[in-house]
Amino acid sequence: MPNTTQRSLQRLIDDHPDLVTYFRNETRAPHSRNRPGPSPVPAEVTNWRDEQRAWRETAVLFDQSHHMPETFLKGPDALRLLTCLGINSFANFAPGKAKQYIACNPQGQVIGESVLQWIGDDTFELISGMHLQDWVAFNAVSGGYDVTITRDYQTSANTQGRTYFRFGMDGPNAEAIFQSVVEGGAPEIKFFNTKMVRIAGCDVRALRHGMAGHKGVELSGPYKDGEKVRAALLDAGRAHGLRQAGRLAYFSTPSEGGWLAYPVSAIYSSPDLKAFRDWLPADSWAGQAQLSGSFVGRSIEEYYLTPYDMGLGRLIGFDHDFVGREALEVLADRPQRRKVTLVWNKEDVAAIHASMYAPGVPCKSIEMPVASYGFPQADEVRSSGGELIGMSGFCGYSSNEREQLSIAVVDEACAQTGTPVTIVWGEPDGGTGKPHVERHRQIPVRATVAPAPYALAVQKMKKSGLGRSAA
Repeated sequence: MPNTTQRSLQRLIDDHPDLVTYFRNETRAPHSRNRPGPSPVPAEVTNWRDEQRAWRETAVLFDQSHHMPETFLKGPDALRLLTCLGINSFANFAPGKAKQYIACNPQGQVIGESVLQWIGDDTFELISGMHLQDWVAFNAVSGGYDVTITRDYQTSANTQGRTYFRFGMDGPNAEAIFQSVVEGGAPEIKFFNTKMVRIAGCDVRALRHGMAGHKGVELSGPYKDGEKVRAALLDAGRAHGLRQAGRLAYFSTPSEGGWLAYPVSAIYSSPDLKAFRDWLPADSWAGQAQLSGSFVGRSIEEYYLTPYDMGLGRLIGFDHDFVGREALEVLADRPQRRKVTLVWNKEDVAAIHASMYAPGVPCKSIEMPVASYGFPQADEVRSSGGELIGMSGFCGYSSNEREQLSIAVVDEACAQTGTPVTIVWGEPDGGTGKPHVERHRQIPVRATVAPAPYALAVQKMKKSGLGRSAA
């Protein structure tokens, strides 16, 4: 179904064949964490340091109601559509279950990911991951599927108002709060499963989900009920140290948890996806990528990642046909890049901050607690011998670990824990045309390879089996 009413992504690409230069200089990132201005969620409710510590020491409450787009699918072909596009196995999928849903292009490179919930009967919900939701919507309308698609965009792009509120609660005391606030007592919910509960007289869907290594829960219900549910959670959480958190703390969670969110969507160059690019508007999220960092690819393809690169190979289910299956089967037998955490050298980080107080051009500033300044960020990672071995992003400070951390994808030979590497911090030639990037100079930062996720609590959760049901 071609896009005949407005400029398409394909037209944008035709007008700007050097996409790397265009995305590094001309675009305004679509995600709220990269866009200045007023927001329904404050940057801090108290202060981001205490808010970070809450998910490690007591409990934290995040308001996710505004930045996550959602797509609802309903119809007899909904499951068939999702199965044909998703790399995941659907063998044990059923109503009341959820999964980390991934889709690839025919070359096996990631288009995007979402949380997929089977609501019931032939009804499904995709949460977050706009690139993937656009891909699913396109295939729904162009592939002859008997399915109805309803889009619910993030608050900043939604003139109709959100359908649901969404709160995330995590930390060692989160389960005790959940048990105390649910009318009649909270049911046992397995990881990445959902159940309906009642809180403050409201029907709420509870998804067992944790980012910090504990029995966290994500709660959603009709938007009009959000304030009543929030008030009940805060009242029940008062005795357990529950702390509300703002945007800064929320968007700093990947540094500890190792989530490599929103890589460059691999849709710009595959001939097989031209019809999708003709359908997709130029002002879609794919048309507003905002590349940043010291890595400057020779083409947009150099930013693409496979599920193996992202540490998601375990989610691939070769038990069904899906877009990209043949390519992923071939890639499975080849050397892989690996997702790791990089722990930054404290002296080098201090030198970056100190440059702000010295004469001359300073280094690129490190914002706290989220230092990434693009969507996405890609900084060069080099070996001890100076060879380019990967890309680093999602850099930020953790009050819990007292470390500056980033998530990187590096060559397998350099992915062992303890390996010394160098990150090149700052953009070449004094910076790009992005208005929020000041004139600066590059600096090498020593770093050490560590596991991803970095937080021991999250590592223990994954090893225990609690987090293995997201496939």
